[in-house]
Amino acid sequence: MDSVKVGTCGFQRARRRHYEALDAVEVQQTFYDPPPLETLEKWRSEAPSSFEFTVKAWMLVTHEYNRRLWARLKRKVEGDPSRFGSFKLTREVLWAWEVTLEAARALRARVIVVQTPASFKADEGNARRIVGFFGEAPRDSFLIAWEPRGDWWERKDLLSQTASKADLLIAGDVLRGRVPPVDQEILYARLHGLGGKEVNYKYKYTDEDLERLKDLVARWREAYVMFNNVYAFEDAVRFKEALRKR
Repeated sequence: MDSVKVGTCGFQRARRRHYEALDAVEVQQTFYDPPPLETLEKWRSEAPSSFEFTVKAWMLVTHEYNRRLWARLKRKVEGDPSRFGSFKLTREVLWAWEVTLEAARALRARVIVVQTPASFKADEGNARRIVGFFGEAPRDSFLIAWEPRGDWWERKDLLSQTASKADLLIAGDVLRGRVPPVDQEILYARLHGLGGKEVNYKYKYTDEDLERLKDLVARWREAYVMFNNVYAFEDAVRFKEALRKR
């Protein structure tokens, strides 16, 4: 293994603590309501050059209209809500994708994460939609890591074929068995806690969990390991220490 970047999904402590203790953070605000570019540029300028930001794509690209989620928006959104989400090749979704790209550029990110909800089913139509979208939408030189929720992991052939055709990394919770092919070369792991159906954010990883995680991560040439639980910062620091001991 050449490189492991350990971080959290979102800032759980003061930003400076993250910069000092960890390697990366996945910016969550860009999913709900992308901050002004000046804010993102400030974060980039205050962080060490070695610290990496990854960006979670705006929900308007990936998720169908949801009144609860849209209530969090401060940015003015124009257009019919039904024309957003699910990688539709509409003017509205392409605009939302461009907002995501602008955020990634401001942070000088390498990776953009697209997370699809369980309602985005694993079927041939949605597979064609993903491939079509990423065949048309600009992507600059960003790596795109796709974390599917729901039944895609039960149709691994379709998942792998879709990711390959769209030139996407498959992201997943490797401790829950959602492990992408090793020939992908770069692993993007998002860890949501153990127990529960999809996530268990209140879970605190044990030392045994972190040892198992080390063994899993070692299969890849390069890895991002992003904790997304209540104890994310603490668990990420412990995992970095475990890697140092190895």
